[in-house]
Amino acid sequence: MSSGSQEKRADLRGELARELRQFNGLGASFFRAAAARLGMTVTDMQVIDILDLTGPATAGQLADLTGLTTGAITGMLNRLEEAGLVRRERDPNDGRKVIVQLASSKDKAHQSGPIFDSIGKAWSDITSPYNDEQIAFLLEFLKQSNALSRREIVRLREAPEDEGKSYTAPLGDLESGQLVISAGISRLILHTDEGMDALYQARFKGPMPDVKVREGVVTIRYPRRLWVPGGEQRAAEVTLSTAIPWRIVIQGGASEVTAELGNLDLAGLEVKGGLSMTRLELPTPSHVVPIRISGGASEVMIRRPTGVAARVHLKGWASQFVFDNQAFSDIGNDVRLQSSGYEATAPCYDIEVFSSVSMVTITTG
Repeated sequence: MSSGSQEKRADLRGELARELRQFNGLGASFFRAAAARLGMTVTDMQVIDILDLTGPATAGQLADLTGLTTGAITGMLNRLEEAGLVRRERDPNDGRKVIVQLASSKDKAHQSGPIFDSIGKAWSDITSPYNDEQIAFLLEFLKQSNALSRREIVRLREAPEDEGKSYTAPLGDLESGQLVISAGISRLILHTDEGMDALYQARFKGPMPDVKVREGVVTIRYPRRLWVPGGEQRAAEVTLSTAIPWRIVIQGGASEVTAELGNLDLAGLEVKGGLSMTRLELPTPSHVVPIRISGGASEVMIRRPTGVAARVHLKGWASQFVFDNQAFSDIGNDVRLQSSGYEATAPCYDIEVFSSVSMVTITTG
């Protein structure tokens, strides 16, 4: 592509981006004008339009799409329900969830119909000269654009300006540490650092969790309610000081966990909840260290240092199970194995797998 063609393409893309920004801005202005005509607030109108277009939704989903807090959306729904515009009822498939939907009454919610019908007819007139292939192209572009807007709404709402900054806490005179990661995470990477003088260090990508540190216990908690369009990642990278022993608990499920724990004095490790991929690089133990994995998993790989003994208790089921130089297929239901040189009181790993797993590999190296 020539330099002239590249410049023309860049100009066209820039003009398209400006028109899209104007389109979004005019859309917001249209909502304000329509809401004023009906004597409603803009967000009232937006919620009613979302329910009309996409059907019933949870309060959490409406909060994500409107950018409101859960408290604000609850207050709004109380008001709209009192006015007879929406109704809330239990999800027939999950009694723990409350579903919001439009009420079947002839009021302001239905008065908005002619307003949107008018602009809908105008859009139909605009597209009338286009053939089916061109309309399909425009439709695909708008679908991708709407998906992008949903992701950006969540990013702006959940990721504050300090996203990417380093979280840390002083080591002080602590004699032990505990890391607890709750409520699910997409990707977790654990490291250790012998030269780090802090208790821990963490960086996050995507929606930010709540991070608390108290008496050596580092708790990283993601909100359970969070609805993430497009599968946006909750990613965390955590580095632990090797100056003190650590106990690690990961609960609530995870897509991918990678723990490289060399030189750490590991007191114990527990992973609870559904897993996709778990890779554990374990350090040389100073005592009998319990490792517990439960909740279902696709693949679990545990590697311990050469010469370190291990005892394994498989309480669930595994399609493929490898323990050192032994390989099994379709194994489970209370299987117990131990490595050569295992002694119950000597430093070793006591590994229990409670869940059903597609592939389990426990080896040395």
